[in-house]
Amino acid sequence: MLRVNGIDVFYGDLQSLRGVSFEVQSKEIISMVGSNGAGKSTALMTLSGILKLKGGEIFFENHPIHLCSSSQIVEMGIVQVPEGRQLFPSLTVIENLEMGARFPRAKKRKKETMEWVYNLFPRLEERKRQLAGTLSGGEQQMLAIGRGLMACPTLLMLDEPSLGLSPILVKTIFNIIKEINGQGTTILLVEQNVFHSLSLSHRGYVLENGSIAMSGTGQDLLKNQHIRKSYLGL
Repeated sequence: MLRVNGIDVFYGDLQSLRGVSFEVQSKEIISMVGSNGAGKSTALMTLSGILKLKGGEIFFENHPIHLCSSSQIVEMGIVQVPEGRQLFPSLTVIENLEMGARFPRAKKRKKETMEWVYNLFPRLEERKRQLAGTLSGGEQQMLAIGRGLMACPTLLMLDEPSLGLSPILVKTIFNIIKEINGQGTTILLVEQNVFHSLSLSHRGYVLENGSIAMSGTGQDLLKNQHIRKSYLGL
């Protein structure tokens, strides 16, 4: 579904990604893990068209997308749920969800997608008239994911969905991610919670200093001694 070939990305004169290559197959959950500053969020923002390449290429369903605008990329079916949620706090839950269905392919399916989101997150339906800024942290993360789903993604990219959540809510969010994938949505997951993300994933990539340091199945990476020592503290 997604093929990334040797991409180089810079912030001004500072190179953030160096020759990064990876791929995502249809209906997989792929994790990209690594420490702060490794380039994980940069990779997602590049796939979303927010950051531009200095080298390399990106293909989605065999179409080159590295020269496309962010809006074109969303309309193709690649949707990012950003780190920090970035909701509209002065809008209600339902208004935030509707913002996710602005593009033509999503507008056509808005009603059925809204029902699906409410089935995944019953709490959002209970609070649909409540301002987003008054929700708890866990509810806001549910809303951020729900807004992403309203855009009808083929590939859903999640940036640190467990950030700042309690252990119980972390487990809930990861269970929902698994359910979303089970219903046919391909997921690219960026996470610092290495154990949870690799346990959930079919495959994973480890980013270190802007480059892919290793890759493998989620279970194989969890058994890797470097991963266990550097990221799991074992």
